[in-house]
Amino acid sequence: MNAQEIMSSPLVWHPQTAAEAWLLKQSYGFDGLYISGGTLLRTQWESGVSAIPKHLINLSTIRGLNEVKIGESGVIIGGQVTLQACRTNAFLQRNFPLVTDAVRAIAAPSIRHLATIGGNVSSLVGDAIPALLAYDAEVIWYNGAIEQRAPLSSYLLLANDPAQGCERLLLSIILPFTRFKEENTACGDEEENTISKIKHFGAYHKVGRREAFTPSIVTAAILGAISSAGVLMELRIALGGGQTLPQRLERLEAEIVGAAVDHQLLQQAYDCILQEYEPREDLFASSSYRKITAANVIAAELWKAARD
Repeated sequence: MNAQEIMSSPLVWHPQTAAEAWLLKQSYGFDGLYISGGTLLRTQWESGVSAIPKHLINLSTIRGLNEVKIGESGVIIGGQVTLQACRTNAFLQRNFPLVTDAVRAIAAPSIRHLATIGGNVSSLVGDAIPALLAYDAEVIWYNGAIEQRAPLSSYLLLANDPAQGCERLLLSIILPFTRFKEENTACGDEEENTISKIKHFGAYHKVGRREAFTPSIVTAAILGAISSAGVLMELRIALGGGQTLPQRLERLEAEIVGAAVDHQLLQQAYDCILQEYEPREDLFASSSYRKITAANVIAAELWKAARD
């Protein structure tokens, strides 16, 4: 490196605790930036989308954030756990397969060895987020005084508030051990036997031009339970992709749970996604194209669940 490059290189700080990292960020303000694997930030710097800051605050040195812990009510994934570690974790593969499917679809293996799950979530548009939303994930972040816990969906919505979004240090992601409820209400023997035969289904899709390393057009996660009669007992649908803030389609979920999956329901789901989902347009795909793609993916998964 020549003298000019040395002078323009950022200073890298290695805090040992969240409190230390927070104080550094408060000290340097917009001149300081939290960094984990740095894979996404590096592409932004190299493409000129954003400038290299004067100070980098390395979160990988904070103790306790690079572990996957199994608790009584859920699994806690530290924000500094790499995507590769998530992908190969046997417990996540067995119990939260949509998450490992999503991680497998992110970038190339060399990137996944560096990139972290916390960085993917903190980007607010990471391809793993729809899968996490489908599992009702929660997050823990540090606000300068205490650790706060909230649903991931709420955490994402706070990103629209500049006073909140820039003042959070993500620490962990929690995947609760929730299970779909089996309805055991009083009913006749024949109806009870039908309801008790419930099949769980789930799928994750990333639609994009992967060979060109462009952002995904749509990332979709669906998780549900269906009776042998084809009645939806539970349903969670999450969509994202590109620069669109991922979201749960809770209105659609509420409208079709309890109904039989037939042509009418598939059309209803398709139309609702076109109305409810508002993806951002960019150079790679229009908003309408993303909507239609998302509607096709979800309708196809509902049809497959009923068919099987």
